[in-house]
Amino acid sequence: MTSEDTVAALVEAARSGDGEAWSRLVDRYAPLVVSVARRYRLQPDEVKDVSGTLWLRLVEHLDDIREARALPGWIATTTRNEALRLIRSRNRVRPIDPLDSSELEGEDHAEVDDQLLAAERRQALRDALEELSPHHRELLLLLLADPPLSYDEISRRLDMPKGSIGPTRARALDQLRKTTALKPFADKTTSVKDRS
Repeated sequence: MTSEDTVAALVEAARSGDGEAWSRLVDRYAPLVVSVARRYRLQPDEVKDVSGTLWLRLVEHLDDIREARALPGWIATTTRNEALRLIRSRNRVRPIDPLDSSELEGEDHAEVDDQLLAAERRQALRDALEELSPHHRELLLLLLADPPLSYDEISRRLDMPKGSIGPTRARALDQLRKTTALKPFADKTTSVKDRS
């Protein structure tokens, strides 16, 4: 069995809820994540943040991975994007003297608007989670835990078979997208697509 076949088998098993397969994927690619993140001279806690976000993104997009050989590239690209996002957000925060009005004159209002929109989206997501059944909400929150929980641990906590975690996650995400709290965001996405 080639290395690529092994990765393909791990991806397939992780998709079906195998916590051991997920752990092996993480063990296999964690050095790649750390290596890419360190290229951006991040602090150790920032590398952990980027790594945690990367694994969350992989959980969200595991079903989108079509070929095992694409996984390392996807991981490297997503890690790079998360590192750059963290650097951009870190650079936005700078202390100013409120008594010196000249520092405030040049502020970019678009950036403030982006921050308000991001806060609005986070609140909408919290509201949308409240619309889900407690079982689905708890499953999604456990899947987002930092550090990530194994499927074995999630199975134990929710008293559900490991094999049903993936399909239940898919149903919960589908219901989440259809909540009234997220409907305005879905409508914006649809109207943008309709224009193109």
